[in-house]
Amino acid sequence: MLARLASIRNWVFDLDNTLYPASARLFDQMDVKMTAYVAQALGVDLVEARRIQKAYFFDHGTTLAGLMAEHGVDPHHFLADVHDIEMDVLDENAPLAAAIARLPGRKIIFTNADTPYATRVLDRLGLGESFEAIHDIHAMDLKPKPNASAYAGLCAAFDIDPTESLFVEDMARNLAPAKAIGMTTVWIDNGSEQAAAEQDRSFIDFTTPDLTAWLHDIMGDA
Repeated sequence: MLARLASIRNWVFDLDNTLYPASARLFDQMDVKMTAYVAQALGVDLVEARRIQKAYFFDHGTTLAGLMAEHGVDPHHFLADVHDIEMDVLDENAPLAAAIARLPGRKIIFTNADTPYATRVLDRLGLGESFEAIHDIHAMDLKPKPNASAYAGLCAAFDIDPTESLFVEDMARNLAPAKAIGMTTVWIDNGSEQAAAEQDRSFIDFTTPDLTAWLHDIMGDA
């Protein structure tokens, strides 16, 4: 193990566009469904729905958080609708499963999605047995990353010390609150970043376009 990471006991991973490449474009399916959901729920056309969707994403962390705050949308109904997508664009990743299995300590999924959807993704990737638990949007009391409460709740739920924890995420802005409480941060820079570009990225400890390669690298694999 890379000496700098010798103290890490808790390995926390985002799900979408982190455990699989953004080039799979799985999230594109959800993006289309979210726009359609906003259009139907608010009675607007698709162009206006798209504008509202992205505004809520930037202002509230997720489209769902904005819809709940502004319109009282039922989160269960929304999540069931937008997560009803095909998984055939995802392939099993045995090298990633092997790398995660070798990591010393606990492994946890930390996602703004819900557990049923996350379970489908993990099973498709061959990672169904790779993680101790999934800390999902419901476990966050529907207050998604990057809300500070989501990170505090994660640590409390699993009794983990953030200074002994590493968080891997494709959305750079979601790493800032993790760094603020002492976590080591890894940004998966694979083109999926949708938030406004931060000028200050001092909260990012490691950057890689490929999680599998990075994990093998830190463990000194040839």
